[in-house]
Amino acid sequence: MEFVLPAPAPASVPVASSRARFPIARIFCIGRNYRWAANEPAPTEMPAWFMKPATAVSEASGVLPYPPGTEEFCHEVELVVAIGRGGRDVDPAQASSHIWGYAVGLDMTRRDLQQKAKRLGGPWEPAKAFDHSAPCSPIVPAATLGHPRQGEIRLAVNGTVRQRADLSDLIWPVPDLIAMLSRSVTLMAGDLIFTGTPAGVGPLQRGDVMDASVTGIGEISLVVT
Repeated sequence: MEFVLPAPAPASVPVASSRARFPIARIFCIGRNYRWAANEPAPTEMPAWFMKPATAVSEASGVLPYPPGTEEFCHEVELVVAIGRGGRDVDPAQASSHIWGYAVGLDMTRRDLQQKAKRLGGPWEPAKAFDHSAPCSPIVPAATLGHPRQGEIRLAVNGTVRQRADLSDLIWPVPDLIAMLSRSVTLMAGDLIFTGTPAGVGPLQRGDVMDASVTGIGEISLVVT
């Protein structure tokens, strides 16, 4: 095959305890998916979802650039599911067989641009799909980890915890999310699914130190620059 330009290198993320890397096809992000208030009613419909480009992924260590065009740069810690086998109309009971592994991710958001898009009915890409908007820890293979359904998910800024929940608090569990997405698009090996964020999302300033983790899966530490 002859290309008119050099083909870009594929986006990828490290595999935990390995020299291998996981190639990224697409990124699907689930809206909310945790109750943000104790009296919040149970939803009757599956959550909304949106996408980020594979190039939005960055390794979650060192520094995180403060993006241009925003005055409200917000964090959202999430469990990330890495798809190893694609499919269409996946049965929730069989969804775990499509999972290659798990990671800790951050759905970084230009919140002021998101709120503007909501008001005007515009697209979310400027708020969600910018460079470095999806930091991700190394992926832990499900073959060694299993399929966690509980464990603390947390995020702290400058040592103060802002987000804390348990994976068992997910409104829609991972198998249901995989099934939902597969009814809309054919899932591919290499897809990442960011599964939603707990309450406590908030803004960041340059110089802030952000630490995030999911028990048994991984940890993230980044300095906003």
